[in-house]
Formats: sequence, C-alpha cells, structure tokens
Amino acid sequence: MEAEQTNPSTSASGDRTARRAVTVFPVLVLAAGALGLLSPGTFADWKTSVPYLLGIVMFCMGLTMTPLDFKGVAKRPWVVLLGLAAQYIVMPGLGWLIAHALSLSPQLAAGLILVGCAPGGTASNVVTYLARGDVALSVSVTSVSTLLAPLLTPALALFLAGEFLPIDAGTMTVDILKTVLLPVLAGLGVRLLAGRFVDRVLGVLPWLSALTIAVIVAVVVAGSAAAIKSAAAVVFLAVVLHNGLGLALGYTVGKAARLGQPASRALAFEVGLQNSGLAASLATAHFSPLAALPAAVFSVWHNVSGALVAAWMSHRSDRTAAPAGAAGAAGAAGAAGPGAGQGAPEREG
Repeated sequence: MEAEQTNPSTSASGDRTARRAVTVFPVLVLAAGALGLLSPGTFADWKTSVPYLLGIVMFCMGLTMTPLDFKGVAKRPWVVLLGLAAQYIVMPGLGWLIAHALSLSPQLAAGLILVGCAPGGTASNVVTYLARGDVALSVSVTSVSTLLAPLLTPALALFLAGEFLPIDAGTMTVDILKTVLLPVLAGLGVRLLAGRFVDRVLGVLPWLSALTIAVIVAVVVAGSAAAIKSAAAVVFLAVVLHNGLGLALGYTVGKAARLGQPASRALAFEVGLQNSGLAASLATAHFSPLAALPAAVFSVWHNVSGALVAAWMSHRSDRTAAPAGAAGAAGAAGAAGPGAGQGAPEREG
C-alpha cells in the first residue's frame, strides 16, 4: 500500500475527535444502562422498538459508507477473507466455550454466543486508527462482515446456541435483513444520490448512533433489571473473557499470517469488538431481555478495552511513523460504538 501524505493538523484533529468519541460513548451507554436499571418502568413498553432503533443505527452506517470502502477487498481479497474467517470462527467459538466453562444459564449462554455470532462492531475502526493500525483493512472487514450477517449470524447461532434455546434461523435471517442489510443499503443509496448534503451532516451521525445505541441498552437493561443483581458478576466475567481472548486471538491470526504490525492490530479489533447492538436486538426479539444482557455489557466494555489496548499499542509504536492515513483519521473518528457507520469521514461505530 502506498504511503499517503498526511496533514498534521488534520491528523491531530481526527485523533482528538476519535479519542473524544471513544471516551464519551462508554460513559453514555453506562449512564443509559444505569437509568434502565434504576427506572425499568420507564422503558417497559419500549421492547418492540429495539429493532427500529437498530435500523436507525444501521441507516447511519450506510450514510457514512461509500463504494471506496470496498476497494480494499479487491486489492487484498485473501487478507479480508482471513479477517472474516477469524471474525466468524473465533468469536462464536469463544462464546460457546465460555458459556460452557462458566456454566451459564441457557438464556445467558445463548445471549453470549449470539454476541460472538454478530458481525464486527465499527468501534473497531476508530480504535484501529488510534492504535496506528491498518484502517483500510478494518473498514473493509467490518463492511463485508456486516453484509454477510444475514447468512452467517443465524446459521452460527443455530449451530452453537441451539443446544441452549430453540432458534428459528429463518425468522432471524429475515430480521437481520430488515434491521441491518436494508437500512445499510438505503443509507448507502442516499449517500450516492445526495452525497453533498450527507457530507454536511456526517459529524452529527456518530452522536445520533451513539444516542440510539444508548437507548437500546437502557431498554435491554430495564427488561432484565430484576435478574441483573444475581447475574451481573458472571456476565461481566464472561464478557471480559470473550472480548479479551478475541482481541488476543485476532492479533495472533495476523501475526501468524505474517501480515505485519498494522494489519495484525486491525484484525485484533475486528475480531474482539462486536456489533453488540445487533446482538441485543436479536436476543430481545428471539429470546428474552435477560439473554440480551451480555450484549448490553459488551456494548460498554468493548469500547473501554478497545481504547485501552489501542493506547498501549500506540505507545509502543514508532513515534516518527505516520498514522494510517488522514482519510483513516477522519473515517475512524466517529466510530464510537457498535453497529454504526464506517469508511467515510466522521463515521460512527
């Protein structure tokens, strides 16, 4: 990949925006979860709204995408394929292993596995940038994994979580098509038709997505408020193990394939950070609010852990090395949380 000239002021601005997003998003989601826990009655009737809320997030994602986001797939198809394989093998497998190792209840086990079966979260884009990783690869893998979710997520959930709870893979596929693929494609279409207008509001999209995800978390937590006190400790342990091992194994896959440091860092975050907004929506619709609890906790934790690991990786980097491109800086700057846009300037994760 050819080196790109970077404008120091642009890079610094993108870095500040990115760090602000990764700092604010977990706090916002944590506050929403606390609100749902303290006042569950406020969100008692919101359960049916979760798929529509996720649709808003995915539409924002589509608005921030451009055909250039898929350019990296054509340039390095085998690397993107490796990232996809790691994403859809490592995290589902880890979810199944951890559920058995911790003897989780059927609802929590199915919820944790569903988190693993979800596509990559676009928080990976911003933390890849902060870690001085390969942002282009991160964007490509996130985009393609999201488009493949209607096929792979239900099949993997049925295969791995079917022993815990009955799963209607066909209905789940339809739900993912309606709440993920169609809104993403609609957003991409609007971006292609009204790109100049969309460019003017790109800075708002990350925060709109973050607020929407926060509402989803509040609804999920409110629905299982009565069970959270008894299950919180084991769910937190399961999520930390799931996320931490995913980060480590994703990085190991990149190093084993000799992809180099930037690409290995990108794969670490692509594997370890999930679209937990989608997992929460599916768990709420197909299982129960309790099954969505792992996804709600993951929504907060993977942003915290991702930011910490990115800071550590950046600290180890050669301070004279240029970041992975000014375009990557702007593109990753909005990727604060799960299930929002990536690829173009000011996008959200």
